[in-house]
Amino acid sequence: MESKHAIDVFAALSQGTRLDTFRLLMEHEPDGLAAGEIARRLEVPQNTMSTHLAILTRAGLIEAERHSRSIVYRAVVDRVREITSFLVQDCCGGRPELCEPLVAEFTPCCPSKEPRHV
Repeated sequence: MESKHAIDVFAALSQGTRLDTFRLLMEHEPDGLAAGEIARRLEVPQNTMSTHLAILTRAGLIEAERHSRSIVYRAVVDRVREITSFLVQDCCGGRPELCEPLVAEFTPCCPSKEPRHV
C-alpha cells in the first residue's frame, strides 16, 4: 500500500461516526448491513450516513451491493489486511520475534467456528 492510500484510509476513519460504522460492518461480516439499518443502529440521520458511507467507500474500506430496494454495505477485509501490513511492514528492524506480541494480540479476535469435539 502506498502512503497516499494509507492516508486516505486514516482520514476516513478519523471521524467518530465513520469509525463506528466501519467497526459495525466488520462485526457483521460477511453478510453486511443495509444502509438504513446502519443509520438506525448508530442513530444517525440517513442523509448524514450516506455521506459517511461514501467517504468510507472512496477509501476502499467498504463496498456496496444492491439487494432489491436496499443497498447492503460490507467491510473490505482485504483493506484491513493491507493497512495493517502497511503499518508493520518495517516492524522491529528485521527481528520478527519482537513483533510476536503484536501478532498474538490479533489471534484471539477471530476464534475458529469449527465445532469442538467433547
